[in-house]
Amino acid sequence: QVQLVESGGGLVQAGGSLRLSCAASGRTFSSNGMGWFRQAPGKERDFVAAISWNGGATRYSDPAKGRFTVSRENAKNAVYLQMNSLKPEDTAVYYCAAHTNTWVSIYKHDYKYWGQGTQVTVSS
Repeated sequence: QVQLVESGGGLVQAGGSLRLSCAASGRTFSSNGMGWFRQAPGKERDFVAAISWNGGATRYSDPAKGRFTVSRENAKNAVYLQMNSLKPEDTAVYYCAAHTNTWVSIYKHDYKYWGQGTQVTVSS
């Protein structure tokens, strides 16, 4: 069992930066591939970034490439999403997720555990 709690969301102006954190509990965290997803009002929950169990592999959605960086610290049971050059279209609730395998996955259905989400609002 893995429990996830996101933090770091907030209101930021376009062009600004935020760093989201995801605190995980559970003995198997270091064996889990992790992901970040986001959901804007009235839209589907979309993939943003993912990282393998040891940080050796990462994947990004096209909107996130070049602006967002996913990382993890297994010793701290934490995953991060550094978001730079934020745009109004990045406004959404951001969710941290863990799946039960070690590799990178961009697919929602691979993820078994989800956090409650943190709101990110980017003003123009």
